Amino acid sequence: MEITKRLFELQDEKYADFQAKLTPGIPRESFIGVRVPQVRTLAKSYYKDPESADFLQELPHQYYDENMLHGLVLSEMKDFEACVKAVDAFLPYVDNWAVCDIMSPKVFRKHKEELLPVIKRWVASDQVYTCRFGIEMLMSHYLDQDYKPEYLEIVAAVRSEEYYVNMMIAWFFATALAKQWDTVIPYIEEKRLEPWVHNKTIQKARESYRITPEQKEYLKGLRVLAAK
Repeated sequence: MEITKRLFELQDEKYADFQAKLTPGIPRESFIGVRVPQVRTLAKSYYKDPESADFLQELPHQYYDENMLHGLVLSEMKDFEACVKAVDAFLPYVDNWAVCDIMSPKVFRKHKEELLPVIKRWVASDQVYTCRFGIEMLMSHYLDQDYKPEYLEIVAAVRSEEYYVNMMIAWFFATALAKQWDTVIPYIEEKRLEPWVHNKTIQKARESYRITPEQKEYLKGLRVLAAK
């Protein structure tokens, strides 16, 4: 209750209106209206506080801002196994893209080997935001020095009717094109993705400053007509 009270002390109702417009499907009354930098500051101060442990157990939360704080507190955790357990407990209650995408546990960077099978489990989930989170973690941690072409298949195998899953697949492949062009472009050339995802991947890649003009022009010619 003390944490929620603190959030209300930082309330900006106009910002709450703005957030509600960006997060369709979440009732306006769920938004307190705390700006993200302020929530981050709270998370950094609260994650070691005994009260935060109680807060993490109090699921589901009533407010969107509580969920944002929850995700950011998880991002501060230092123990890998405890963090995975806490993320697993929270993911079933994540009901929007913003809360899903705000979570980025720093401890994951130091535990790539142990994290990979957990990511595979998340990606295979039939829960929209669990799947989305898994793809995001693969994108965040395995497209650079830890990259292996086989990781592309984890995401390419996902088939979903959910907009927020398909958008993340497109984001993943657009990012992968920017970082690992030679092994990723065959997925586009061979039309390995669903048509809507295929075209969205090309769109997002062509919007990226990391893709060369020549690559963008080549991608333009790979768009398909039978998009969803």
